[in-house]
Amino acid sequence: MAPNDRPSKPLPKDKERRRRELERLKLQRQQQRRADAVVRARKRTAVVGAVVVGLVAVAGGAWALTSSSSKKATTASAAATPSASASTTAKAAAVHVAGCSAAAPGAPTTQQWKTEPAMTVDTTTTYTATIATNCGDITLKLDPAKAPHTVNSFVYLAGQHFFDHVKCHRLTTGGLSVLQCGDPTGTGSGGPGYSFKDENLTDPSIKGGTYPAGTVAMANSGANTNGSQFFLVYKDSQLPANYTPFGTITGGMDILQKVAAAGTDNANGTGDGAPLQSVVMNTVTAAKG
Repeated sequence: MAPNDRPSKPLPKDKERRRRELERLKLQRQQQRRADAVVRARKRTAVVGAVVVGLVAVAGGAWALTSSSSKKATTASAAATPSASASTTAKAAAVHVAGCSAAAPGAPTTQQWKTEPAMTVDTTTTYTATIATNCGDITLKLDPAKAPHTVNSFVYLAGQHFFDHVKCHRLTTGGLSVLQCGDPTGTGSGGPGYSFKDENLTDPSIKGGTYPAGTVAMANSGANTNGSQFFLVYKDSQLPANYTPFGTITGGMDILQKVAAAGTDNANGTGDGAPLQSVVMNTVTAAKG
């Protein structure tokens, strides 16, 4: 030991207690900083996820043109939409669009299938579908020559009364102008139990990233995940060509526009939520011609 080195003396008890207290407080601060960092990271992830979904909704999914019938996403579609506040819920109950009435008595089906239905549609002709809603009839012209699997599935599900009493669960009015229907659970995550491939994505009508007003197309949660959810375009909408167009709206566009004008239950002003005027498909039928 060097001449000037001296062994340290024990601290008095009060100083020792103070030292331990300072160390304990320091440890607490460190732990709190770590916890705060985790929370900030989670918030950043949530915000990024919401932004991505929002961009997809305007430029393209689970956004909501997402369905999650084969559910990997979507929900995006559904999870990305904030819940209505008590005030907007009350407002939704009070909204009534001229020509709309109460939905027909009945409940959506719980039927599910493991595989896509066998091909039975005639691809040499067109099909007419009638969506009888509580706000009036919306008629569609379906083209199996361009989208045989999609039209075949739609016609099959209509024949199985899969769409009957199903509420159209999503309306977008800000940049994207569609009413989305076909989920018997009403959550954006339901479907028929099977999925099938995309079709007709090179159709000239959607070239350039615009789905024109009057288009009927499939919602999905990614490539080749089509199920039962579809959307009706009531105003030209910017979307990438990722959603199978399989028909056109031939009647009832005025119904869609009136429902859209009534707005959504989304309190944050994005124009993406459940329609304030409830739209229920009382029955859906489809036949040749």
